[in-house]
Amino acid sequence: MNIGITGTGSYLPSIVTKNSDFKNHDFLNEDGSPFAHQNEVIIQKFKGITGISERRYAENNLNTSQLAFFAAEKAIADAKINKEELDYIIFAHNFGDVSDGKTQGDTLPSLATRVKHQLQIQNPKCVAYDLLFGCPGWIEGLIQANAFIKSGIAKKCLVIGAETLSRVVDRHDRDSMIYSDGAGATILEAKDDTGQILSHNSATYANEEAFFLFFGESYSKASKEDKRYIKMYGRKIYEFAVTHVPQAMKDSLDKSGVPITELKKIFIHQANEKMDEAIVKRFYKLYDMEMPDGIMPMSIEKLGNSSVATIPTLYDMVKNGKMENQSIKKGDVVIFASVGAGMNINAIVYRV
Repeated sequence: MNIGITGTGSYLPSIVTKNSDFKNHDFLNEDGSPFAHQNEVIIQKFKGITGISERRYAENNLNTSQLAFFAAEKAIADAKINKEELDYIIFAHNFGDVSDGKTQGDTLPSLATRVKHQLQIQNPKCVAYDLLFGCPGWIEGLIQANAFIKSGIAKKCLVIGAETLSRVVDRHDRDSMIYSDGAGATILEAKDDTGQILSHNSATYANEEAFFLFFGESYSKASKEDKRYIKMYGRKIYEFAVTHVPQAMKDSLDKSGVPITELKKIFIHQANEKMDEAIVKRFYKLYDMEMPDGIMPMSIEKLGNSSVATIPTLYDMVKNGKMENQSIKKGDVVIFASVGAGMNINAIVYRV
């Protein structure tokens, strides 16, 4: 039997926030000083670098675990399985449930437990746990689920990636325009005539790279609130990603034994359009090849960066024909690859 993805589902929040919605934000430098440029110029440069035109924010009455529940229901239905047969629910996120208007995350009970509760699964042998691995969390969840199934202790696993980053951003930080909300879910199971994880690769760089992403204070020195927000050193992350992710992808592909000429798609974390293009171009350069047209589906223009949710959402969209000029079919070989807080990187070579 193969171990493959038999069902996918995603949830895109209904609130569309365009770049123009940031024109009245009071963007500040790290030291609290104002930018020399007007917001129109800042937004224009932001679009040119990231590729983002708009992003989705969760409705005020919904939180991360609820978005995940919606995606999970779809994945279970798509796989045509009995939810009571699930052995594991692995939920990748980074900030827990953050209620609208607050920045404190709630992880008691775990978000995986909350999803199991919302799914009304009665089976106590269905083990639910959370996974914190930065943006590569969903991929790492697939790797863990694959190991559980391969070892014989599980047959069916639900792997979720969901986040509401819009609730942990500093409105005075221009990087706040990058982040978005969403959820993606997949069913991984051992089954005849299904896809197969061919190889994988993970790494954590925790020396000088450990705090490239961190929780920090607002850039507004006038703020008296004792709150922390997601912060990042964008240039350092860019340099780290384009240096390490291409090699991680190559190591995985070489381990799989599949020639690069047979690779059909690369589903890469939707972090930054220019960064993603640089990563994939460098990956192909390692094989003395040019990056093929259409190899890298991109959702970031309309959906922004929803962290762990970006890849499962993107895969679900392409698999179900919801992205123009992008498709996959049975037997195609694809790569999932991500980079994020930790600093963590990982990749999976997967035959659809």
